[in-house]
Amino acid sequence: MNAFNEVIHQPVRLKIMAALNAMPKGEQIEFVRLKAIVGATEGNLGAHISTLENHGYLAVKKDFFANRPRTRVSLTPTGRRAFEAHVTYLRDIIEGGGV
Repeated sequence: MNAFNEVIHQPVRLKIMAALNAMPKGEQIEFVRLKAIVGATEGNLGAHISTLENHGYLAVKKDFFANRPRTRVSLTPTGRRAFEAHVTYLRDIIEGGGV
């Protein structure tokens, strides 16, 4: 049985997880691109990424590209499973399966 995921359900985190879930497994997205997709401020996005990373849902890689700092984010296998379970839970509610 799938359960409500309080961590993922927050609107900005749900958008982050949905964007990353739509990407091929192991694919990374740059912070600035994710910021544009989600529509969050840098500070807000950073805080939500940290929360998801602390729960093992995201992997964050920081490096330099052309002498500029770069942050890339990817969904972990744990994160993908958690997102899929949460989406299934929400679909069950919509389809009348209840909670």
